[in-house]
Amino acid sequence: MLYTYLGFFGFTFFVIFYTVFKLRKDKFTTSEGYFLAGKSLTGPIIAGSMILTNISTEHLIGMNGSSYKNGIIIIAWEVTSAIALVIAAIYFIPKFMKMGIFTIPEFLEKRFDGAVRSVVAFLLMSSFVITLLPIVLYSGAINIESVFDFSSIFNISKEHSLIYTVLVIGIIGSFYAVFGGLKAVAYSDSLNGIGLMLGGLLIPTIALYQIGDGNMLTGLSTVYDFAPDKFDIIGKPDSVLPFSVLFTGLMINQLYFWGMNQAIIQRAFGAKNLVEAQKGLIYTGVLKLFVPAIIVLPGLIAFYYFQDQYYETPDLIYPMLVKKVLPTYLYGFFAAVILGAVLSTFNSVLNSASTIFCLDIYKKIIDKNVSDAKLVKYGKLSSVVLAIIAICVAPMVAYAPEGLYQLLQELNGIFFIPISSIIIAGIFFKQINTKGAKAGLFFGFTFYILTTFILDLNIHFVHLWGIEFVLNFIIMFLVSYLFPTVEEHPYMDKGSDEKSWPAVKTAGLILVTLTILIYVLLS
Repeated sequence: MLYTYLGFFGFTFFVIFYTVFKLRKDKFTTSEGYFLAGKSLTGPIIAGSMILTNISTEHLIGMNGSSYKNGIIIIAWEVTSAIALVIAAIYFIPKFMKMGIFTIPEFLEKRFDGAVRSVVAFLLMSSFVITLLPIVLYSGAINIESVFDFSSIFNISKEHSLIYTVLVIGIIGSFYAVFGGLKAVAYSDSLNGIGLMLGGLLIPTIALYQIGDGNMLTGLSTVYDFAPDKFDIIGKPDSVLPFSVLFTGLMINQLYFWGMNQAIIQRAFGAKNLVEAQKGLIYTGVLKLFVPAIIVLPGLIAFYYFQDQYYETPDLIYPMLVKKVLPTYLYGFFAAVILGAVLSTFNSVLNSASTIFCLDIYKKIIDKNVSDAKLVKYGKLSSVVLAIIAICVAPMVAYAPEGLYQLLQELNGIFFIPISSIIIAGIFFKQINTKGAKAGLFFGFTFYILTTFILDLNIHFVHLWGIEFVLNFIIMFLVSYLFPTVEEHPYMDKGSDEKSWPAVKTAGLILVTLTILIYVLLS
């Protein structure tokens, strides 16, 4: 147990000391310094922070649990991200950076009006604090509890142990976001990202080595031969994630998440220049092609070990696999990696939620003349309040029937699809006016809640995303046509002052080709 604690506290404190050292000369007295890291981030730092903001225990637990139960078909959540990142790098980020915006709602005000900005800001904050952060905290607590078994150590119930663990993780995560702003988040993410890749790869590497008696390829072949149907990337029409969703709602979700989601794209807003922002997005796309080795492959290996023993509780499978294959002397390091992944997503999303509150709600609605110093102060205060709300909601998540990751995606659809439709309309279609955007936003929000949570249409929720997206555009064009207004769009016509990365299109083409090859090779 000594090695466990040494490994855990050693890596955790190393990340803290490294982050403090890197930020020792920084004074966060301006909103740009606090919320956008002083526009100082480079491509590798952006990529590391993006991948860690994205990958957390809801992936390690949720995605592996889903692949254990449903097979490799759920890899689509990951590899299609590369295509979305290419589109974001070429089309979205140049537009956003040209406008000099801090937040996505700010873009919507410049394109439409302040009311659209305020509504979307509120929806985004809600999606962060009520859905994403609680699931991240709870899934992280499950993993930490599985390693340290605090319930036995302190002689308390599992439920109480998870609640206390959620509280501790939330407090530690808040520390980064509150006192260091985006720059502290980005630097700590980079180290935690390295730890996650190393620690995450340890599990399938050791497992396949053991299964193959010293030969990993033999181990992989054995796992495949044991259940070849689990490696069917196309799947069946009634699969948990049918192949057909790639052509309906999945890519819309990916475009939103990687090109318009404040928690992700804020890292690119903090880039030194457009070139570094585009590099960061492309580097992230490269990493996303390797991520399935950490959050999909272990679930397939777990089926070889446990068969269908945990089909009713798939979110327990990853901790069980870790206990089975990982040497005890590595428990501490792995637990630190898990904590780092949780903290990364938690503090990144918390920082983005605080940014939206301060810039899109407080400065816009409450006090338009607030000073930068006060804005930073309120940014820290709002982070604390939002963290407390997320911590209180987290225990209510419990074990979702279809798994934590599936629950997260279903809830995300409430916010992502309506918002993505009006952002895409704002970027590419001058014909859509403010009235059309408002109608589309209201319709999309109502449509998804009715069709997913009230009516039983027996349609996969990702297909509903696609249907809703199309209907949103029909509504927006129709309302804009019936109620025309004269609106100026200088930001749509103005050319960019910054030069793009010359290799962005070539790198993007390679990434898209590799994504298609993955499907060809595994089909």
